[in-house]
Amino acid sequence: MSRLSRFALTVTSILAGLHGYIGWRLLPALPMGASGRIVGVSLLALSTLLIPLGMLVRFITRHQALADRATWVGSLLMGLFSSMLVLTLARDIVLALAAGPALVVPSAVLVPVLAMLITAIGYVNARSLPRVVEVDIPLAGLPRALAGFTIVQISDIHVGPTIKRDYVQAIVDRVNALHADLIAITGDVVDGTVAQLGADTAPLAGLTSRHGSYVVTGNHEYYSGVAEWWAEFARLGLHGLMNEHVLIEHDGARLVLAGVADYSAHAFDPAQRSNPVKALAGAPANAPRILLAHQPRSAAGADAAGFDLQLSGHTHGGQFWPWPLLVRLQQPYTAGLHRLNRMWIYTSCGTGYWGPPKRFGAPAEITRIRLLPED
Repeated sequence: MSRLSRFALTVTSILAGLHGYIGWRLLPALPMGASGRIVGVSLLALSTLLIPLGMLVRFITRHQALADRATWVGSLLMGLFSSMLVLTLARDIVLALAAGPALVVPSAVLVPVLAMLITAIGYVNARSLPRVVEVDIPLAGLPRALAGFTIVQISDIHVGPTIKRDYVQAIVDRVNALHADLIAITGDVVDGTVAQLGADTAPLAGLTSRHGSYVVTGNHEYYSGVAEWWAEFARLGLHGLMNEHVLIEHDGARLVLAGVADYSAHAFDPAQRSNPVKALAGAPANAPRILLAHQPRSAAGADAAGFDLQLSGHTHGGQFWPWPLLVRLQQPYTAGLHRLNRMWIYTSCGTGYWGPPKRFGAPAEITRIRLLPED
C-alpha cells in the first residue's frame, strides 16, 4: 500500500468515527421520522468521503478544474463538520451537567442550525477582502529619519485551489494603496506547484513600495516545491531572504531587514535550517534590526540573536473557534503584538486562509506597521 493510500485510509477512518459520533448523538434526538434519519446518515457518510477526497484529489488527477471543484466541496464540508463536532461535544457537556430531558430535542436542533450559521458567516468573512490593521511599534534607539517608517505585512495568502488570481490581485491593489516604505511577506504564499499556480501568483509582481518587497519561506512552500517557488518569487521581483539580511538606506538612516527559513525547513532540507544568528551575521550594531520569520516560535532565537522586532504569521489567529485555543499548544503567540524581553513580536492573522474558506473570530488582515521612537 502506498503512503498516499495509507494516509487516505487513516484520515477516512478517523473521520468516519467522528461523523459516527455526531450521528449517534444527534440523529435519534432530532424530530424526524425514519426516512429523515436515513437522509441524515447518508449526508454524514457523504461528508466522510468528500472531505478526504477534497484533500487528496490534486494527487490523483491532472484535471485542474475538476480538482479545484472537489477541493471546494471538501473544504466547505470540512468547515461545517468542524463546527458540528465542536457543538455536539458542547451539547453533550451541557446535557451531562443539566441532566434535563427537556433540553434533548431543542439542543439537537440547535447544533446543525448554529453550525450552518457559523459556517456561512465564516465563509463571508474568509472570502471578503482583508481588512487593514494599523499597528504602531516603538523601537529603542530608532533614528529620527526612520520615525514613521511603514512596513506593510501580508502573510499566509495560501494561493491554491480556492484562492486564485482575482483574490491575489485584490490584495495587491489594497497593499499598493497604502504606499508603504517596504512590503514584508511572511511565508505560506502558496499551496501547490509553480506549474499549477504560476498564473494565480502573477499579480504579486505588481506590488509597489519605496524599498521593495521581501519574502521568506513558510512551511507550505516546502510542501509545494520550495526551489521552484524561490526562483519564481525572484522572477516576480520579490526579494527572498534565506537566513540573510539586507541594509535598507532611508533618508540617511539604515535599517537591517533579515529573514529566516521556516522553523521546520530543516526537515525538508538540512541546509536551510532556520538560523537567526546567521541571518544577522555582519549587520551593523547601531541600526534597528527587524526579522521576518514565518512561525512565531522563532522568537526565542531571534531575541537571543539581538533583533528588535520579529514579524510572523503561520497561526491564522486560529482562523475559527476552537482552533485559537489549540494554536497555543504549538506557538507562543496566536495573534497581535507581544514582547519578549526587549524584542517585539507581531503575529499576523494572515491575509488568506487554509483549508475551509472560513474565518470566525479571526479576520484576515493586511497589516500596516509604523515604526516609532520608544519614549
